[in-house]
Amino acid sequence: MDSHTVVRQQAAHDAPTAGKLKPNALGVLGILFFVLSAQAPLTGIAGAVPISVGIGNGAGVPAAYAAAGLVILLFSVGFVAMGRHVVDAGAFYTYIGKGLGRTTGTGSAGVALFAYCTIQAAMYGLYGSLVSGLVAHHAGLDVPWWVWAVATMVVVQVLGAVGIEMGAKVLAVFVLAEFSILLVFALVTLFKGGGPEGLGLAQSFSPKAALQGAPGVALMFAVASMFGFEATAIYGEEAREPRRTVPRATYLSVAVVTGFFAFVSWMLISSYGASQATAAAGKALESGDATAFVFAPVADQFGSWVNDVLPILLATSLFAGILAFHNSANRYLFSLSREGLLPRRVSTLNKRHSPWVAGGVQTAIAAVLVVPFALLGKDPVLTLFSWFSGVAVLGIMLMYFLTSVSVIVYFRRTRLDTRPWNTLIAPALGALGIAGAIWLILANFTTLIGGDSGTATWLALSVPVILLLGAVTARVVRGGASAAT
Repeated sequence: MDSHTVVRQQAAHDAPTAGKLKPNALGVLGILFFVLSAQAPLTGIAGAVPISVGIGNGAGVPAAYAAAGLVILLFSVGFVAMGRHVVDAGAFYTYIGKGLGRTTGTGSAGVALFAYCTIQAAMYGLYGSLVSGLVAHHAGLDVPWWVWAVATMVVVQVLGAVGIEMGAKVLAVFVLAEFSILLVFALVTLFKGGGPEGLGLAQSFSPKAALQGAPGVALMFAVASMFGFEATAIYGEEAREPRRTVPRATYLSVAVVTGFFAFVSWMLISSYGASQATAAAGKALESGDATAFVFAPVADQFGSWVNDVLPILLATSLFAGILAFHNSANRYLFSLSREGLLPRRVSTLNKRHSPWVAGGVQTAIAAVLVVPFALLGKDPVLTLFSWFSGVAVLGIMLMYFLTSVSVIVYFRRTRLDTRPWNTLIAPALGALGIAGAIWLILANFTTLIGGDSGTATWLALSVPVILLLGAVTARVVRGGASAAT
């Protein structure tokens, strides 16, 4: 055997792993922590529940979480069915491409990247503002919010490059801390029989309660609480036995997230009394500190020390979410590069099999999105956080809808799975539910972003524009590649 043959055989042996993420790095619980981190449980409870109760459907908010969970559960049936045949770090865009064509799939990858990067930028705004306030309160140092945001970008880049296991361990600590204190509060309230009006089960979960007030606002925030759900498939290449691990992690994450938000919001409302909760939430919103609606009853239950600990846990909750979205976005960049739609260097892996170049690109994008708000002196919460979180929710819901449609088309064409419930009925019902949620988001978009109608219009239009630009770019790149060959 000559030396050239040996080289060719060695190259063939190395090729399958050269561009692959680290296999067997994550189990069900590891993936679950990434999903829960993206949800940022304390951020979701302290940020969204006061608004949903105050201007949404009041005591019926827990029913909105249950309804959102049902829609996502229906969606996940087809999502899991597709995942058994397609394992790729691109997740949604790969799934969409399999059913609706590569051009649409690549266009949707642009939307997914846009959604992940904007929600991460939004979290940097809230995080920077919160940390700046905490440092000023505890250390007496007045440091601008953007300094903390930029410093954290460096930390996130390093953690992302160190490897997926390290990221999972860091997130596990933060998620368990915030998850535990809220869950313990809810359980104690439940075992005590609720607040002054009892548990108020019917007042929170009956159809009448669910439809009172402005249910669209509550459902909108409930759907937003599921953001980051596709992390179960994004980490498929790095999962142990992905065809078993990913489905289990998917269903478990939907159940845990839905149950957690519905249960904790129910106990928060119960602690005030169903008839008093809306007024209490409205008062907290008017004071400019919406978190007081959540922190006050927890402090009443456990003591005033909670008022010092919860803001810190809120900051770590945001940090965990930022790191989770960094990991999701850089895997999209890695996957696009591996397919030749971005420069090949972006798919470079380090010794730990982490996409460190893609991570650097993602960090640069975060800086580009965040720094202008600092230079223009914009409020990081009222503009950066509000605007980008709204457009990110709209973008990811479009991904859910396109994926549901793609699942139906893919299995009708390939016949790889002929189970009606898994490949047609559940995805169709999920698509209808998601379409209704998108309509509600658009109808309440100005409220969601806290801005004017003009700003809301431009932000909403950015999503289809990104989809179109991604599709056009894909055709140009692939057309150029075909011409070259």
